[in-house]
Amino acid sequence: MSKQKSIPQRDAIPQEYTWNTADLYPTDEAWKEEFQTLKTLTAQLEGYAGRLSESAQTLYDFVTLEQQAGEMLSKLMDYAQRKSDEDTRVAAYQAMVGQISTQYVELVRATAFEVPELLALPEERLEEFYAQLPELTLYRRYFHNIQRRRPHTLSQAEEQLLAAAGELSQAPDDIFSKLTDADLTFPDAVDVEGQPHPLSNGSYTLLMSSPDRALRKSAFENLYSVYGGMKNTLAATLAAQVKQLQFFSKARRYPSALAASLDGTHVPEEVYHNLISTVRANLDKMHRYVRLRKKLLGVDELHMYDVYAPMVSGVEAEIPYEQAKETVYQAVAPLGEEYQAIIREALDNRWIDVYENVGKRSGGYMSGALVHPYILLNYQDDLDSMFTLAHELGHAVHSYLSNRTQPTVYRDYVIFVAEVASTCNEALLMEHLLKQTDDKRRRAWLINHFLEQFKGTLYRQTMFAEFELRMGELAAQGETLTAELLFQEYKALNEAYFGPDMVSDPQIALEWSRIPHFYYNYYVFQYATGYSAAIALANRILTGGPQAVQDYLTFLSGGCSQDPIDLLKGAGVDMASPQPIQDALDQFGRLLDEMEELLA
Repeated sequence: MSKQKSIPQRDAIPQEYTWNTADLYPTDEAWKEEFQTLKTLTAQLEGYAGRLSESAQTLYDFVTLEQQAGEMLSKLMDYAQRKSDEDTRVAAYQAMVGQISTQYVELVRATAFEVPELLALPEERLEEFYAQLPELTLYRRYFHNIQRRRPHTLSQAEEQLLAAAGELSQAPDDIFSKLTDADLTFPDAVDVEGQPHPLSNGSYTLLMSSPDRALRKSAFENLYSVYGGMKNTLAATLAAQVKQLQFFSKARRYPSALAASLDGTHVPEEVYHNLISTVRANLDKMHRYVRLRKKLLGVDELHMYDVYAPMVSGVEAEIPYEQAKETVYQAVAPLGEEYQAIIREALDNRWIDVYENVGKRSGGYMSGALVHPYILLNYQDDLDSMFTLAHELGHAVHSYLSNRTQPTVYRDYVIFVAEVASTCNEALLMEHLLKQTDDKRRRAWLINHFLEQFKGTLYRQTMFAEFELRMGELAAQGETLTAELLFQEYKALNEAYFGPDMVSDPQIALEWSRIPHFYYNYYVFQYATGYSAAIALANRILTGGPQAVQDYLTFLSGGCSQDPIDLLKGAGVDMASPQPIQDALDQFGRLLDEMEELLA
């Protein structure tokens, strides 16, 4: 399927390029039937209130039923959300997402007694239960993690109240998504010859990587003119997100929203601050990259709409999806036949929704459903899209192996390690592509993309993390997060990270208004830490032999059976130290050296 001149309707996309939601439920009616079953299970779980300490069997029956309900909830949510994301304008699927979201809150409310009762259960009593019913030892780590958070757990009545408020906490993200994916429309971007190009959140990245500077400038200005028109609404939405994080962190007696977020994944706060301080100490490399970009583009002023322009011309850049599939498959060969077999299954059996259509959710993601993972793309026949495919397939294999290796209670890996597998795939793809050519210009083109990954992931995501941290700090100080304050803070960070050779156009101060990850609860820093870990792991896989590969596959199969720092140590990387971040930044410096030499 070739690149589209206009964005097609959903029914115009060939079936083989769409994901198969029938693997979850054959029909909407089947979904509705299981939804009713979940409601029944929820009521059954509520009947265990006050009983968890009565016997080992009662506790075991409760947690196994809870896991069953959790799996059912996840499957129902997967189907509703995947169908909704196919076309965010369809009211029926919006309603289904709303229904299952409400039921999720009801399930949390119905089991709110669990944590207080487990906290009241003495360690000696639990040990007696393990001895009486050895099957219960499967949940030892699960129970330990609950008891570890004793200082942040409230009474049963308070827990039920917080659970009931959970649905409200999802509102900022839901409002942002509906506004930006379904309601906002953008005027066409216009190229140097006056020809229009459809502009959407999905096509924006492609337009910004065009060699046509007039088209890039038009896309940049037109996109932000629409976001600017909604600036106060978007600022209020983001402020509501920050406030709800503060509310829940204060209610649970955490010193900050950041502390609450990281405690949930067992990641020390120092990791977050180490990232920012280490990247801040290496901004000279980013400024050097900006100077190189300005020189190679041959412009008097480098603007923000020049950030994604190709620095190397004369290289064939169109990569059809079918070509990308095979290239990615070959690139992951160092990970062995088992890994490649999972990739082949994903590529050939409709795990992936490939192309953009009208109303489709923008961007790309992977959802690790138990039947098999699902991947959403908005593929644009370019190098970035091929790397996105590799990225999401990394997530998919991670979920696939964890789902099949770990019991239900330990299947879901925490977000700190989530970006490692995806970015490791990207690093392997880059190494594969570099090995395929001795042509200096093509090699420079590829290294340019590698530099872009470092810039976009290690630097840009750290800038996002610093902005998110700053928002939390300002809100904690009682500041109102107005559009003007957000403009000011974001523009200052942009100027610091990009340096004096970049013109920080006024529109870039609006960039915060279109970043969905600011609604993900201190998520973005993990792109940068994950990238650093992935670079280290890819280098180890390529040089460490079979043991390095086995260590990595063991990590992918680990789920949440260990703390994330320990899982990564087992794979050969210590993220409690800033060293992997510094090593990745040093590699960025070496790539700059090679780029300058190739294009001297």
